[in-house]
Amino acid sequence: MPSRPSPMALQSSSPQPSIFRKKSTPAMSTAASYLSAVSEADARARAHGGSPNSTPALSLSSSVTTSSSDTVLEDPGAEFEDALSYPRNPPTSEQVFTTVHSEFGHCANESYRYTSQHKTGTPYRSYPEQDPPYYILLTTYLSYLMVICLGHLRDFVGKRFRRSAYRHLLAHDGYAALNSDFDSFYTRRLKTRIDDCFSHPVTGVPGRTIMLLDRYSPDYNVTMFPSGTRTRGLNISSYNYLGFAQARGGCADAVEACINRYGVSPCGTRLEGGSLDLHAQAEGLVARFIGQEDSMICSMGFATNSTFNHASIRWGVRVSGANVRTFKHNNMKSLENLLREVISQGQPKTHRPWKKILVIVEGLFSMEGTLANLPVIMELKKKYKFYLFVDEAHSIGALGPHGRGSFGAAGGYIAGSKALVDRLRLRAHTGTYTEAMTPPVLMQVIASMASIMGISPTPSSGAAALEVAELERHPGNAPMSILPSWMPLSPTMVDGSDGRMRLRRIAFNSRYLNRGLRKLGFITYGCADSPVIPLLLFNPGKMAVFSRMMRTRAVPIVVVVVASAHTKEDMDMVLTACDEIGDLLDLKQGQGERWPLQEILDRAVELVNVSEES
Repeated sequence: MPSRPSPMALQSSSPQPSIFRKKSTPAMSTAASYLSAVSEADARARAHGGSPNSTPALSLSSSVTTSSSDTVLEDPGAEFEDALSYPRNPPTSEQVFTTVHSEFGHCANESYRYTSQHKTGTPYRSYPEQDPPYYILLTTYLSYLMVICLGHLRDFVGKRFRRSAYRHLLAHDGYAALNSDFDSFYTRRLKTRIDDCFSHPVTGVPGRTIMLLDRYSPDYNVTMFPSGTRTRGLNISSYNYLGFAQARGGCADAVEACINRYGVSPCGTRLEGGSLDLHAQAEGLVARFIGQEDSMICSMGFATNSTFNHASIRWGVRVSGANVRTFKHNNMKSLENLLREVISQGQPKTHRPWKKILVIVEGLFSMEGTLANLPVIMELKKKYKFYLFVDEAHSIGALGPHGRGSFGAAGGYIAGSKALVDRLRLRAHTGTYTEAMTPPVLMQVIASMASIMGISPTPSSGAAALEVAELERHPGNAPMSILPSWMPLSPTMVDGSDGRMRLRRIAFNSRYLNRGLRKLGFITYGCADSPVIPLLLFNPGKMAVFSRMMRTRAVPIVVVVVASAHTKEDMDMVLTACDEIGDLLDLKQGQGERWPLQEILDRAVELVNVSEES
């Protein structure tokens, strides 16, 4: 069965000096000045070709104990200990390249870039899903059967000899049971066994690396206690596809300025209806970003989806009172057959024609990593005249030459025609019964979108105005006029180079990790460009063992499995660990040609750029 593994650890091939050292370093006046200096030094380094191409590998030190402040990743070379202190001269090329960036891995090698783009006129291709050998399927079902039988046996005995432990599941003193015995069985008897792999507490920015707060359980995961230590690991568990979750950078500067201006609660300069002027600016930019007439921003992603889609689609459908029919996953023949059936049969009992038919799909399915076959869906839309809703929670910002941004923020948006959005503002519970999004989050959304889009200057008149108008055509630049006038802007944000670099890096990392795992012999789902990479473990026992074995290695890695602000070397570490653990747990059940690990690492660029047909 598909599994989304939890904390695990990896080991690099050779010991290196520790980079996890406490240090108090005065910050630069603004993150923009720091990144500008980094960008300039990066350009000089590529011109002279005399500096390393990427962030140094993570340290082998897997655990640290801190008493007060968080640790920082710093320069492993003693001669550069104070290289990035401020105020001083901008860092030199060598200092920049030898500094370990914990939040966004440094990579100047242009070979490790890729642009994900569907070629016009070519048919949609989906990587064929593979089934494991029968002995894997048989042992997986037997494992679940054994756990379920033992769980029911323990419940049967426990209710009779340890009634105090089952008090919340039994009726007593005229009161009904607090919890349903049947409904809570999975949580009590299956999930609790591997609860140490889930919901791990963290602190700090969830960037390229993340700080775990270590914990232990004396009662088989029923309760968890903090150990007082912290462990920094490589983070591939966050949906931080473009790496905008940073404490420094253009977005961080904009958020800081926003907090100084508005504070952290949704108050300040308000418009009619209880929203900030910042809300109107953010919704206007989102609409332009998506290429729609209008948009509505919601403070919670679940609230957005329960209006229409995702796992919360069930709630949204109940609220709407609609009749629900499902078709096979991404199967266009199944969808067309279902459309023909519901149109010909009409409504239940009365057989009257349906007033509206709404087809809901995800652009990038968040569990399988597969892409919706939108070209065929659009043809069916023209043929059968239904409405289409696409949930772009994961494909936005991760796919395509223009990306259109994973915001690294919170909440969600609904974009469409102005008539649709106005209707939702009045009737949807996401608009009338929820609190407004806070200014810092709004500013993170605006700044990250502006960084991806690039910013066009304010037009003066005549030819200049026409030139700017051309730039603002979708998918074009963000017009300066709709951004907050007080928003600090870095050069790489204005010209869009930062966003383009992030898009091309996530595309390379996604293809490299996905194809590398397949060449090692693992079964993974999804298309090669998807940043969501489901690695199938099948057996429920192996899920916990996989996580715990990885965690005992030298460099911890927190996994869900997605790739974001990482370097090629980070992906090498993931592949190396998966290769070793996969052999130990018999996880390599995939078909097709297999490559040895070293060949995959050496031929990474070729592996990424080869066509799917090959």
